[in-house]
Amino acid sequence: MYDFVVVGAGPAGARFSRQAAHAGHDVLCLERGEVGRPLACSGHVSTDIWKFTPEGAREELLQNEISGARFHVGGPGSDSQLFYKDETISNVIDRVGLDRTLARAAREAGADLRENHSVVGVKENEDHATVTVRTPDGTETVRTRMVAGCDGPVSRVRRELAMPEPGEKLQGILAFSDERDPGAHVDVHLTVPEFFAWRIPRGEAGVEYGLGAAPGENATDLFDRFLDEYGVETGENCAGMIPIGPAERVTSDRAFLVGDAAAQTKPFTGGGILYGMTAADHAAREIDPRRPETLEKYEEAWRGDLAREIRLGHWVRRAYSLPEPVQKAGLGALSGEIGVHMDKPSTLFSPESLKTLLSRS
Repeated sequence: MYDFVVVGAGPAGARFSRQAAHAGHDVLCLERGEVGRPLACSGHVSTDIWKFTPEGAREELLQNEISGARFHVGGPGSDSQLFYKDETISNVIDRVGLDRTLARAAREAGADLRENHSVVGVKENEDHATVTVRTPDGTETVRTRMVAGCDGPVSRVRRELAMPEPGEKLQGILAFSDERDPGAHVDVHLTVPEFFAWRIPRGEAGVEYGLGAAPGENATDLFDRFLDEYGVETGENCAGMIPIGPAERVTSDRAFLVGDAAAQTKPFTGGGILYGMTAADHAAREIDPRRPETLEKYEEAWRGDLAREIRLGHWVRRAYSLPEPVQKAGLGALSGEIGVHMDKPSTLFSPESLKTLLSRS
């Protein structure tokens, strides 16, 4: 009988496994393939990432430092408005390396993390749950007091237990070129219906190109046109769903969702690494595997921390669909030096940000 069976060893799953093992719980973490593969997520993150990683991770994973973003309402040749700070505000990292670093930290904390173990069934009982797993040696069933569904936007745990779906799922697609670009600014193009496309310089590691597209759009065609406009060739595309909008509950009787499975993501960028690991920490602190009623404490904790940021993020995203003249006017009025945190839209209304905006007007 495990205390926790964690399904998925991405950032949220590995972080929860590490923290729960540190707390003295017996943790089994199952990853359906190889940790970090296939890649389906950008490596552009805020500098807060290093609060969640073991010592030495920054030196190992950092690829580039970013101090601003150029916003375009057209393609690569269009005019842009620069938003910046005179310091590093975000980092570009080795995204596959991040997953492997977090998984290694979970193992070192005492979690039993197994790759190539695919969960094919989850069932809740009165005093425990059972998880059926397809392993390299056949199928087996394990018993646990709690199941942590950290298995991404198309979560098997969520589906098996008939838990509510996220509000929507965008289509994400990205690829990498061999260009060497040590530039400190990313490019954001508000040319994709209801979302945007991006170019991220990764220093000596190349350049990342990507976009998010609303359901019903042909993401592959949009991405091919975007790359053609830049005139670049990239390697194989990496694709995945981007869940937006958490459901009213992300817990059941003996299970809970964390990270993309719970749609704990930023509606205005689709990023979920920091939000997912923040929620994982709340889960590790609040949930007692022997007391299912503590699942409610997890719901209260993570929503108290992230719900406002997610709600404000929805409002920021609405600006992507404004008429082009309005977008141009707004970007022109707001561009320049900023004091906004990329994970916290609430900082748009901070005294520093409001002071800067008023000084321009």
